[in-house]
This record gives sequence, C-alpha cells and structure tokens, in this order.
Amino acid sequence: MTRELVNKICGALPGADWSEPFGPGHDVWKVGGKIFAAMGAKTPGVSVKTPDTETASMLIEAGVGVKAPYFHRSWVNLPFDAGEDELTHRIQRSYALVRGSLTKKAQMALPPFD
Repeated sequence: MTRELVNKICGALPGADWSEPFGPGHDVWKVGGKIFAAMGAKTPGVSVKTPDTETASMLIEAGVGVKAPYFHRSWVNLPFDAGEDELTHRIQRSYALVRGSLTKKAQMALPPFD
C-alpha cells in the first residue's frame, strides 16, 4: 500500500475533502470539516480514528499499528504494509465514526454512504 493508494481510498468516500493544513506533504482527509485520516510528511503510514482508546490499545498491542503522533489516544497510525484490506477497513471505519459524529444537518448535506 502506498500513499497514493491511501489517497485513492479516502478520495472515493462520499464528501471526503483533501487538504494540507499542516504544510506540504501532510495529506489530511476530512468529512464535514473533521479529520478522519492523516499522513505525515515523514512518518510512514496513515493515522485513523478508532471508536475508543481501548480499541486503539488493542490494535497497538496486536502489532497492527502504533500510537498516532499528535493525535488523541483513540487514534492509531497504521503502516502502509499493514495490508490493503486492513487499511481499507480501518480508513472506512474511521470515516464512518467521524461522519457519524457530525450533526444530523451536516450528515444530511453529504452524499449517501452505505
């Protein structure tokens, strides 16, 4: 898995927006103005939100990812070599969590998501 493939997965999600708010080389994906995936300029991998700190700890202990730098403890950084299926699942789960946290009005303004 590469940065380009992660960007392709994120870009395919309804209402996802890309930006570089932290400077060049920092790919950040948002839905409704809230981050659901981020890739740093130097740290290899993608940081995603998990439902809670327990899930993040479980993923870290299982060796799936590491603590995401600069993010809350409920975020993990998954290496690009975690496997396409795992990365796709975690990115989509993060997107769904963040999208679900938006106001009903904001959610209704977005294209449908299964």
